[in-house]
Amino acid sequence: MILIDPELDLSATATTPPGQAAKRPAGSASARIPQALRLPSTRTLARFLADAQQAVRLRGKVTVLLTTDAALRDLNRRFRKKNQPTDVLSFPAAALVEMDEKGDLAISVETALRQSAEQGHSLAVEIKVLILHGLLHLAGYDHETDSGQMRRREQSLRKKLGLPLGLIERALAPALAPSARKPAADKRKAGAILSARSLRVPARKNKAENAHTQSKNHALPRSRRP
Repeated sequence: MILIDPELDLSATATTPPGQAAKRPAGSASARIPQALRLPSTRTLARFLADAQQAVRLRGKVTVLLTTDAALRDLNRRFRKKNQPTDVLSFPAAALVEMDEKGDLAISVETALRQSAEQGHSLAVEIKVLILHGLLHLAGYDHETDSGQMRRREQSLRKKLGLPLGLIERALAPALAPSARKPAADKRKAGAILSARSLRVPARKNKAENAHTQSKNHALPRSRRP
């Protein structure tokens, strides 16, 4: 399931140079946004989510929330003690409900937009890269503690799904990434796995999965079906 945070204003974000405050453009927003910067339809992303889950072999419901830097900063601060936005956070479902629910992903579209420009591809491609990375975390992989298993799995699956360099490959081999030709704007670690309350299971607790995060339950920012 793909959800869009009502606070997300892509029309302002996509037309604002990095480092400047976003302003809502006048007139038709969609007409002003280049194709490469446009948010893909929820139907397109839902199809990719299904394909990626099949490739990862992750059965069950996964919710992807497309939201803002502010929302990711808040989650990152509360659960990882890092007061900065990030690109994607993973929230595994509690063992009690994981037969039907596998968890949730929160993606900052604003960060994805900046990273897509650095990597030289579209926003749609970057969001797909982030979804794949998040799904691998939901499947139990953790590149911060393993011996390269997640990196190899991500590399194999992103090739199968027709995607460019994955997040771990970019971090470990920056010379291979298009952004290496110019100073990278964002040096933050890519991706993180958290354990928290599911978007659609507010009354149940999740078990901590990450040594970096021993957090209390929370509710992600309210979202709506587009």
